[in-house]
Formats: sequence, structure tokens, C-alpha cells
Amino acid sequence: MELPVNKIVCGDCEETIKKWPNGSIDMILTSPPYDELRDYKGYTFDWLSFKNIAKELFRIIKTGGVIVWVVGDSTINGSETGTSFKQALYFKEIGFNLHDTMIFQRRTLPHKHNRYEQEFEYMFVLSKNSPVCFNPILRRKIWKENRTVKNYGRESNGTDKKGKVSISEDTIIGNIWAYNVGGGHCASDNSAHEHPAIFPEQLAIDHISTWSNSNDIVLDIFSGSGTTCKVAKMLGRRYIGVDISPEYCKIAQERLDAVDTGVPVKEQRNGQLALFSGDK
Repeated sequence: MELPVNKIVCGDCEETIKKWPNGSIDMILTSPPYDELRDYKGYTFDWLSFKNIAKELFRIIKTGGVIVWVVGDSTINGSETGTSFKQALYFKEIGFNLHDTMIFQRRTLPHKHNRYEQEFEYMFVLSKNSPVCFNPILRRKIWKENRTVKNYGRESNGTDKKGKVSISEDTIIGNIWAYNVGGGHCASDNSAHEHPAIFPEQLAIDHISTWSNSNDIVLDIFSGSGTTCKVAKMLGRRYIGVDISPEYCKIAQERLDAVDTGVPVKEQRNGQLALFSGDK
């Protein structure tokens, strides 16, 4: 079957991707409807569905391709479910590398609980063999002291490691990425907020820029309001979105139709990670 490139497919993702060729997708960025934390128009996602979908994803992604799986856990009777870890370990079991365990830190208003405020979700970066694409986001090192030699870490025998300091050197950013969330922050178009669980456009920009190149095919199997597909289009990638809800597919298509591809999106601004969607 020919891939539905640059389209939103309304249907069950498991049944849809079964028809696609082996090794046809460059990158996947998605967030499953985990632990029934939100109401997705009555649609559910159980463990059997997850396992079947995970196997299909391993089949359709190219060797060297990357999945970014954004997921969290609910708390039931005072105990977190651990769904995120179960899914990550199953991906490893069927052949994926767990290339990185990243953190999506949500900057939001605090609430009163009998525990510390839940501020993050996991972003599991899974690869089929080693990633073929890595365009790291860099930042300029800032040194507070003027030294030519600096201690950093320890050798296996306990002695200090030493190395020369280069004040002009850039460094790759860390794997905890913080974004403002909520109304007015996650998306630049209001229609996206008709979906109950969207992630920030800037998160999609940062991951798609990192793990794919121009004209690559980027897939979101739970496309919801279409953020992954919208950003992929803005960044000059091809895209495919799949969602079971006709209402959400309509929102996603409207957002895609509104994209002005003549306005370039800066994948990296002044050598710094654009961590916040409001940081222009």
C-alpha cells in the first residue's frame, strides 16, 4: 500500500499501519492516551493494543529511525501505575534501543496535594539500531571563572579528571526540557485547545529538528489536534497523522490548512534551545 503522505488518516491506528510497507517511516513523535487521564471521546487504549501497535511500529520504522514516546502515569489509590516504564521496557523487549530517557517538564500553576507537585512526563527516545540523524541543539558555554584547566568528574581510581577549558566551545543541552503549558502557551492557534491533551508546539519543533532531516517522513499515530503534523510541515518534513476521532482529525486538518509554509521556522535560535513557546 502507498503511504498516505501529507495526510491526516481518520481511523484506528493499529489497523491503519498494518497496511504500510516495512521500513517506510523516518521518525515518530507521539503521545498515547495513557492511563485514561483524559476523555478521548470514549476511545480507549489498553495493554494488548499497545503491544500490537509497538510491534507494528518496529516493523514500519526505518533502520536508524527514532520514536519519541511522550508518556506519563496516573496515581491510583496513592500509587503510580508505572505504565510509562512498562511501555519503555516492552519496546526494548521487541528490539528497540532505549536511546535516551528525557524529561518534559511542564511549567504550570501548582495545586494542593499530599505529595510534591507532578511537573513532568517522560519522553522516551527509542531507536531501531543507532539513530542515523542527530542534529543536537547547542548552547554557548558560560564559564564563571577564568581558568585554562578545570577539574570535571572522577577517574575510576578516584582521582580528578582534568581538561583544558575552551571558552568559545558550544555544548549540547541537557535532556530535561521545560515548556510553558496551558491556554495560550502550547499552540499558536486556539483550535488546538479543543483537544484535552496537547503538547507544546515548541516541543515538537525541538524533537523533529533533532531526529529528522528535511523531507523525512514524520508520523504521529495518535495525532489528536495535529501538532506533530503541523510542525513537521512547517519544518519542511513530510508528515502522516492518524487518529480515530473524526472531530480531532477535522481540527488537525484545519490547523494544517492554515500553515503558511512561506514563513520559515527557526529550528535553533542564536545557538540556544527555544525552550518556551512564548520565547520569540
